[in-house]
Amino acid sequence: MKIPSLFLTFLIGSGLCAQDSEQEEKSVAISEERALEISREINAHQTGIEEIQTKIGIYDQSLIEAYSSLAEIYNEIEDYENASAIFLDALQVARINTGLYSAEQIPLVRLLIKNKIGAKEWRSADDFHELEYLISSRVFAPMDAEHLKAIESYGAWKLRVIRENLFNQSGQSLLLTAGEVSSFYNRVIDKVEQEAGLQNKSLLNVLYSKTQVDMTLARYVSSMPYTYFQGTASPFTNQTRCRNMRNSRGQIVRQCYSVQVENPRYRQSQREAKRFAVSRHTRAVSRSIGKLENIRNNSTDLTRAEKQSIDLQISEIVIESEQLLRGSDRPYLF
Repeated sequence: MKIPSLFLTFLIGSGLCAQDSEQEEKSVAISEERALEISREINAHQTGIEEIQTKIGIYDQSLIEAYSSLAEIYNEIEDYENASAIFLDALQVARINTGLYSAEQIPLVRLLIKNKIGAKEWRSADDFHELEYLISSRVFAPMDAEHLKAIESYGAWKLRVIRENLFNQSGQSLLLTAGEVSSFYNRVIDKVEQEAGLQNKSLLNVLYSKTQVDMTLARYVSSMPYTYFQGTASPFTNQTRCRNMRNSRGQIVRQCYSVQVENPRYRQSQREAKRFAVSRHTRAVSRSIGKLENIRNNSTDLTRAEKQSIDLQISEIVIESEQLLRGSDRPYLF
């Protein structure tokens, strides 16, 4: 017997609905099962922590791992507040056992950074990035891989703060922040160069990061109206104006007075200030390019692929830098 098409459609639709309903029920069951599992894990970890505190002591070093494991579970369920409090407990135990600054604290600080970013607590995340770099700079030598990793992490975070304006800063405040990051890179690069020389390829990633900060600065400055910049000329100038008036005796007399008017040279000085700012940041980029070329030409342990990568990076940076400089000379962009 032939089944009518409408009835067939109904059957197929009903079957799909039944399948969807079944899948949804399974999903709910899995969620409930996972929730019970998480609850059991939290209780087990809390019991374990209490046993350590009772039998060994409230500052025993084994608590660091116990606290961290419990905090990670809270992070998983996005209970960032509880996770943060427990990570801080772990950090406190680490400090008591290993001193104010120690390498053992760095993994905990990184977990706190991840926690604060998850919670979108940008200022707190920034504080812990500062702490991570401070500890790294105290416990590692400038050329140590962990120290370089901390530099890259710190710079990448600061670049994100600038690009996404995570702190809701004004234009001028953003410029100051970016300038501070560029200065930070100058300091750490100088320190590494003093220890390892100018040809060490370990500097490559740090130099790339610095060029990104300086290019971001240059782009930002280039996009700003010239009126944001402080000119070197006075904004106003005085002019003498005269007119004929009748005095009290009815006589026509010439009366002169001084008025303050906008100084046309001030706008030109603002444009020049902007061009100088763009040029300053592109010069910083050029200095980094020089360091990259020095490593590329003089480092003895670079592979062919690494040299090609450096050449590509330099080429891209040079093209964009030249475009920004050309753009800053066009009056209509101001």
